[in-house]
Order: sequence, then structure tokens, then C-alpha cells
Amino acid sequence: MTSRCEWGSGNDLIVEYHDTEWGVPSHDDGHLFEMLVLEGSQAGLSWQTILNKRKGYRRAFADFDITTISAYGEPEVKRLVQDTGIVRHRGKIEAAISNASVALAVQAEFGSLDAYLWTLGGGGPVKNSPTAMGDIPTTTDVSEAMSKALKTRGFRFVGPTTVYAFMQSTGMVNDHVVTCFRHNEV
Repeated sequence: MTSRCEWGSGNDLIVEYHDTEWGVPSHDDGHLFEMLVLEGSQAGLSWQTILNKRKGYRRAFADFDITTISAYGEPEVKRLVQDTGIVRHRGKIEAAISNASVALAVQAEFGSLDAYLWTLGGGGPVKNSPTAMGDIPTTTDVSEAMSKALKTRGFRFVGPTTVYAFMQSTGMVNDHVVTCFRHNEV
């Protein structure tokens, strides 16, 4: 039997996400933006809820095309708050749209969202060695500093806990437990 992080089992979506995506370094602006939106949308909800709605998010948010999303206005907000394929929280929807505009400004200034975010995250993946899920923090000094920097630029729904989850999901941090088969793979 394959040993994986205890949260990484239960259904096909969780297993696939755990086994192929979580902790893998991502340098694609579209994927980084997607994870920023999804992690912000997850606040107060389970990650399973977000994975269940991920296809709906991709459809509703133009496959996370930052330029397209930045042009969304009140008609799109009204449409999205009625869309059962996503979390219909007006504040989170409006944050995703405004975050796209901020992301465009970051791309213009730094050349890419990737360059900016990875610099904030320390420049390279951090490989931790937790022996149990209880050893994994929910925030770190780095996630607190990144959260503050993102908020200063105008990003929303980017508190330190959300940012740390983002860092894990995009491979800035590898928090697979040491007994998980993915720990050494990523």
C-alpha cells in the first residue's frame, strides 16, 4: 500500500491532487493565479469543497486567464454569485476579479507573477520534514511577510494562513510528511 499524507486519501479528487500537484513547484502564472484564487475561496471551507468546484471555477473564471478576469465588471459579478459551480460569496468573487488587476500590475512591474511570488516565498522550494500532520504549521514568518506584501499591493483574501496553503499548493513549500511517497519525489 502506498503511504501518503493522511489528508491525501478519501476520494479520487483528493488522491489525484495530493499525488500529482500539492507540493510540486509551479512557475506558471496562470496556475499560480488559479491557486491564489482557489486558496482564497477556500477560507472557512474545506479543501474538498474547492476541489469539487474546481472545474466550475475554471469555467466561470475563463481558465484563470488573468487579463480576461481583470475585465470582469458588475454584470459578471451578478452572474457569478448565481453560479452554483463556484463558491457564491460576493466578497471572494470580487476579490478574484480585483486580484487579477493587481496581478497584471505585478506582471508589468516584475515580468511575471511567478518572479514576484517566488521572490516573496524565498526564491526556491523549502523542503520541510514533518513526521506527522501536527508538525505542519498553518503560518510561518515567510507566509506572514508574503501576506503583508500582497495586501500592500492590493491583493485580497491573502491572510497568512491562506498564503501558507498557497505556498504548499504551488510547491514553494514541501510539507509532505516524511513517510509519504511524495516527500522525496517533490
